[in-house]
Amino acid sequence: MKIPRRRFLHLGVGAAALPAASRIVWAQPYPSRPVRMIVPAAPGGSTDILARLIGHWLSERFGKPFIVENRPGAGANIGTEAVVKAPPDGYTLLTITPANAINATLYDRLNFNFIRDIAPVASISRVPNVLVVNPSFPAKTVPEFIVYAKANPGKINFASPGIGSSNHMSGELFKMMTGVTTLHVPYRGIAPALNDLLGGQVQVTFASMPSAIEYVRAGKLRALAVTTATRSPVLSDIPTVAEFVPGYESSFWTGVGAPKNTPAEIVDKLNKEINAVLADPKSKTRLADLGGTPLVSSPADFGKLIAEEIEKWGKVIKFAGIKAD
Repeated sequence: MKIPRRRFLHLGVGAAALPAASRIVWAQPYPSRPVRMIVPAAPGGSTDILARLIGHWLSERFGKPFIVENRPGAGANIGTEAVVKAPPDGYTLLTITPANAINATLYDRLNFNFIRDIAPVASISRVPNVLVVNPSFPAKTVPEFIVYAKANPGKINFASPGIGSSNHMSGELFKMMTGVTTLHVPYRGIAPALNDLLGGQVQVTFASMPSAIEYVRAGKLRALAVTTATRSPVLSDIPTVAEFVPGYESSFWTGVGAPKNTPAEIVDKLNKEINAVLADPKSKTRLADLGGTPLVSSPADFGKLIAEEIEKWGKVIKFAGIKAD
């Protein structure tokens, strides 16, 4: 069938324009549509709160919604796997926490390799855990706690929000470095653990700063130390564990990751904007309200932190013989 010359030329011009149109669509500035931020934890916790803050700040800076989507379950593995399987286009991001570093050793069989399958984008903040005891507990300092624990092996109930949690691992690292023995009592969340600590059913926990600080200020719990390498501005009169146990450090840090093979220009753009947010005085104040400090880094620096945390917690897990539920 012969096609009229005019129509042939029209079709040819249209066909030639298709690649150009595709290039225009492909070259749209990032982001050109809403971005999902997967939080592998339940709503309301510290991870969720921080993710929503970052999502709100990034929405303002980019002019596109950064929507938080909670995918709890399996100790953060369900949400993490969802991001691993997502297209590497920058429109699905992961909120990363110590759980991801801990799980690399805690779980024998995962459907992903975190270091291989998630590209680090930027760190966000570092929040200390707080070594707190019931006010009736005889020890008032870390050295007194160690002496009492060694004199009463296995008689101190140590509560945590669950096996493999950052709080649990803070306690196991303390036990590994001091030689004390306590009985681990896992709960389904920090709230019930603190309730039993307040009631005296358990004697000690390594609580997250946001969950414990008001109890400490009210005198309902006694803070012995914070777990970060330096003192917290929020509880500046409380010493660090490291002041008595040299080299001890444990903290709840957060960051953002993306599926592997996400274009470097998108990763770098996100990193630049997140770091700009963290430099803003209002952001610093809001993070301080939650007991945290900004943790500014490049993607490479954040990747190094993750690798170091995987190695660190792997040693603790193997030493303590910890197994996932």
